[in-house]
Amino acid sequence: MNFVAFERAKQGTGASRRLRISGRTPGIVYGGTTDALAIELDHNALWHAIKKEAFHASVLDMELAGTTQKVLLRNVQMHPFKQLILHIDFQRVDATTKLHMKVPLHFSGDENSPAVKTDGCIANHVLTEIEVLCLPGDLPEFIAVDLSGLKKNASLHLADVTLPKGVTAVARGGNKNPVLVSVVAIAGAPEAPAADAAPAGKGGKAAAGKAPAAKPAAKK
Repeated sequence: MNFVAFERAKQGTGASRRLRISGRTPGIVYGGTTDALAIELDHNALWHAIKKEAFHASVLDMELAGTTQKVLLRNVQMHPFKQLILHIDFQRVDATTKLHMKVPLHFSGDENSPAVKTDGCIANHVLTEIEVLCLPGDLPEFIAVDLSGLKKNASLHLADVTLPKGVTAVARGGNKNPVLVSVVAIAGAPEAPAADAAPAGKGGKAAAGKAPAAKPAAKK
């Protein structure tokens, strides 16, 4: 995926404010063997670009001054309530250096799994992305996860997923094999009363048959 950037001549708070008013977004490119470079981008084009998943999870081609550089999106600063991008950061990519990147998970097939189709469970997506380590050329746009084998009372862990060639998962914290998807049973409908149950009589007691006739009063 490619985008066009322009070198930014003026910097500072006032210059950035004027830039936004004119329909441009200030940004910066850093990393690699060269110094950080202040850039600006067309806001409307950038607004549509950040809505695409690939813009966040793949190596991008940045066209700048007639040349193309490989970069990664590293940070987007948004306005608290306006549809406005205040600032954006990119990092230059070295083709020979491995990088850490979060990659989205694309789940499919859960509706055909025994857990969902037969046992009436649902697949709860615990994680929607994972962090990976790989060379820029091996970075996947997303990782496909097949859930058609899910079974009741089971979970899908990170170790159960086949990663693309050259890609290694990075687990943070003490859990090296986190749960990606858990199977949750849906509570069933309440059981119906037994068919042969006797109807309740007055006062809430079940009638066992006709009440016995009253005895005649004894003569004096």
